[in-house]
Amino acid sequence: MRLGLTPEQQQFGTVAAELMAKPDADHWAALAELGATAVLVPESHGGLGGDETDLLAVLEEAGRAALADPLVEASVAARLLAGLGGELADEWLPKLASGEALVVFADGPYIPHGERADLILAERDGAICTAKAGQAQPSTDPARALTTAVEHVPVAEGEQARALLAEARDRGAALTAVYLLGVARRMIDMSVTYTKERTQFGRPIGSFQAVKHHLADALVAVDFARPPAYRAAYSLARSAPTASRDCSMAKAMASEAALLTARKALQVHGAIGYTLEYDLHRWMRRAWTLAAAWGDATHHQRRVAAALLDTEGEPARLP
Repeated sequence: MRLGLTPEQQQFGTVAAELMAKPDADHWAALAELGATAVLVPESHGGLGGDETDLLAVLEEAGRAALADPLVEASVAARLLAGLGGELADEWLPKLASGEALVVFADGPYIPHGERADLILAERDGAICTAKAGQAQPSTDPARALTTAVEHVPVAEGEQARALLAEARDRGAALTAVYLLGVARRMIDMSVTYTKERTQFGRPIGSFQAVKHHLADALVAVDFARPPAYRAAYSLARSAPTASRDCSMAKAMASEAALLTARKALQVHGAIGYTLEYDLHRWMRRAWTLAAAWGDATHHQRRVAAALLDTEGEPARLP
């Protein structure tokens, strides 16, 4: 078992970071050209045939950049379409892989980036449905616009739908956990820079022990959340029996780490951290919204507890 990144995966993340750092660029088109949208699309449908571990570096860099594009939702949709198969997959997977079309899946009544999507996959009454974007809804994060889903047309029901939906929700939670790691790490970096520049009593505030402790607590939380996030991606890629539990562990720890980091970053920045003129709010808003997306920390902690305590016989272990 290897939970580290290969040199190729690291390079994939480095190139993605360079693309997302370009101001006023079409980041989604650039990521599609790089192949990020094709990673989880099977080769038979024009994709790269990769797995979740191949997206780890890209997703974390996306969080660092506060990417305002549905990389997680599109990646989950790719695997869901592949599981559904048939004409729907044949039509939409090649378009998703190339960036010609945007397909998204989201868990809940509201669809992130639904107004941009060419195809929406949603759950309704236990069935997987295609849908269209409805009315716009308020969002804590303006860069993550929400809409309702309307005109549902079932494409899978019964046991197949339940299994695919469960896997899609696990995948969404795990990939969002990785994105949150990047969000949190960027807030730490911004806070460290600010504490070196901001002075009080004739000294940079970063020299005060209380400020150091705030940032150290955030860094410890983020670094402790990274191995479970990588493990969740590995479990999904290997279809491990522990995948659902591992995804919940990853999302719970990453959500708590991101929220803690947002509080510490705001505390360190003081009043300027509240202002729209200062960029910190972009990452704080992303942390607040994504910590709740795909299930919040409490929801996933309960799932982990149920998996550990309510099983009969020997608990499942990662191979």
